[in-house]
Amino acid sequence: MAATATMAMATISPTTPIPTAPFPSLPLGFRLLPQPLLLSASRRLLLVPVPRASSWDESAPEEEGEAEESEQSSAAGDEEDEDEDEDEKPRPEPVSSAEFQFAAPPEGYVEPAAFDELPPESPEDVAAAYESLYGPAFSGETVLGNNVFEVKVVDPIDMDREQRPNDDFSERVVQVNRVTKVVKGGRQLSYRAIVVVGDMKGHVGVGVGKAKEVTEAITKAAMNGRRNLVTVPLTKYSTFPHRADADFGAARVMLRPACPGSGVIAGGAVRVVLEMAGVENALGKQLRSKNPLNNARATIKATQMMRQFKDVSEERGIPMEELWK
Repeated sequence: MAATATMAMATISPTTPIPTAPFPSLPLGFRLLPQPLLLSASRRLLLVPVPRASSWDESAPEEEGEAEESEQSSAAGDEEDEDEDEDEKPRPEPVSSAEFQFAAPPEGYVEPAAFDELPPESPEDVAAAYESLYGPAFSGETVLGNNVFEVKVVDPIDMDREQRPNDDFSERVVQVNRVTKVVKGGRQLSYRAIVVVGDMKGHVGVGVGKAKEVTEAITKAAMNGRRNLVTVPLTKYSTFPHRADADFGAARVMLRPACPGSGVIAGGAVRVVLEMAGVENALGKQLRSKNPLNNARATIKATQMMRQFKDVSEERGIPMEELWK
């Protein structure tokens, strides 16, 4: 036992510290001493620390290489800066406000007055300026002399029968129908009225209106008919100058002049339109559909296809007496 301990101590170098045994309270016979690290001579040479001087000598060439790389990068950066300086345009030298001179004004130039020194503008001048830029005002009144016509429409809902426009036009109801609109909650009932408006002097119009009440629907239709007035050409015998046929939708209407004393020989909406226009002698016929609205509008369309004798004579350049030769 003593010989083994002596051999173990002989292999430990004098500089290596000997660790103490664990569990010092145990008896000496039960203590376990750790075995020292045994290294061969070749491994001891590998673990010898390298002196500081040798490490400096080995790192010297690396530092030289890094210095060369830094010098090359700095040289490349200087070349790029020189290229950028060459690409940049030369900047002009700043000129002070005292040295700048404005161009001389042309001959006959009169400097305008300041804004505060101008005379005040009248409302007419302001309206003329706005009209030259944006056109006539919504009111229809113009200050430049243009012919602007606008029909002033009164809301028929707020208008009673006694408050209707007092003009020479009379009204005749052609048809009043009850119409239904199906919505999510059920059906909505309303009335549609067809009214013909005329002055018995060659002016007539057909209007349509819808409302919850019959009177309101008739009022709306009358206002709509006044907006759609047309002029019917008539002769001194209160008849048409010539025959005409017209279509509107599925309806077709035929109109023919008649001799004095014949009266208006027509039916349905055609008769109402001719009487409200002031026609006393004429023949009318509904050839296809019997829809009163389409027949009334077809009658209006047929009257607009007619021309007066004087207009045709002026176009042809001959006297009116020679039209029938």
